[in-house]
Amino acid sequence: MKARQFLSDNAAAVHPRVWEAMRAADEADAPYEGDALSQELGARFSDLFGRECAALWVATGTAANCLALATLCEPHGGVVCHREAHIEVDEAGAPGFYLHGAKLMLAEGEGAKLTPEAIRAVIDPIRDDVHQIQPHAISITQASEYGRCYRPDELAAIGELAKAHGLGLHVDGARFGNAVAFLGCSPAEAVGQAQALSFGFVKNGGMSAEAIVFFDPELAHVACYRRKRAGHLQSKGRYLAAQVLAMLEDDLWLANARAANAAAAEIASSCGDRLMHPVEANELFVRCSAGEREALRAQGFGFYDWGSDAARFVTAWNSDPDAAIALAKAIGSL
Repeated sequence: MKARQFLSDNAAAVHPRVWEAMRAADEADAPYEGDALSQELGARFSDLFGRECAALWVATGTAANCLALATLCEPHGGVVCHREAHIEVDEAGAPGFYLHGAKLMLAEGEGAKLTPEAIRAVIDPIRDDVHQIQPHAISITQASEYGRCYRPDELAAIGELAKAHGLGLHVDGARFGNAVAFLGCSPAEAVGQAQALSFGFVKNGGMSAEAIVFFDPELAHVACYRRKRAGHLQSKGRYLAAQVLAMLEDDLWLANARAANAAAAEIASSCGDRLMHPVEANELFVRCSAGEREALRAQGFGFYDWGSDAARFVTAWNSDPDAAIALAKAIGSL
């Protein structure tokens, strides 16, 4: 039986238009970031967000997050993030490596989301002296590690707190497209007052390119040097730029995210009170026993266990609608 795959959107196919764009870029041009496609990124993101932006391509989400944070936090400082944030749980200490020892300062929050109150609980007890690590930045994830989305008013509240405390604000947008698709707002509203956004494309139809979008263009100048030093300045950068531009063209990134979200909503419709979190993007966390998970796998469904009594299902831009319907029926009949 052919596996019906819901392991991860990282496993999804590359969108045909991305392949076409890479083929079209297969002509000699200036190396590194000096090619015409790379030079176009800033203007394209400025149009998308309605304000001046600078943008850099990188190959991975981990690099995007860490290089962005390194522009906002000095080595002797700290970054407030959720206890279950990707930068804490799934990046193998890369933030500490890229930030030369800066500390992640862990906060709580339902659905892996931060609130101003949760942030204050971390930073308010810190004495303003050289004996304690001072917070320099906040990092939030849009959509969160549990597929929860920050509403514009929630972003505004966090942005105001960051501004009041002189803290940088970074958004890990590995699934930013899914968040915008769910919220139905503009990209600018979905990122709030952030200085830097890790705009994810690989999970959403790209092959090997992510973007760091800086809403303070001066930060990009520093990040260029950090990118080179970290070994992420690719000599044929036009192929990464081509992927990003193809995804931005005609809002392909948003159409792909809507398709993934629709498949997740179809599955969620049959999960009932098995759902551990509201489904607001393309991830589902579903309570089911080991025996129930075995029964689903016997029907050809691929997914990850989530602890001892739950499963995680992730849809993608090219998830088969029939497979989503079949999974919904299978969960509903457990």
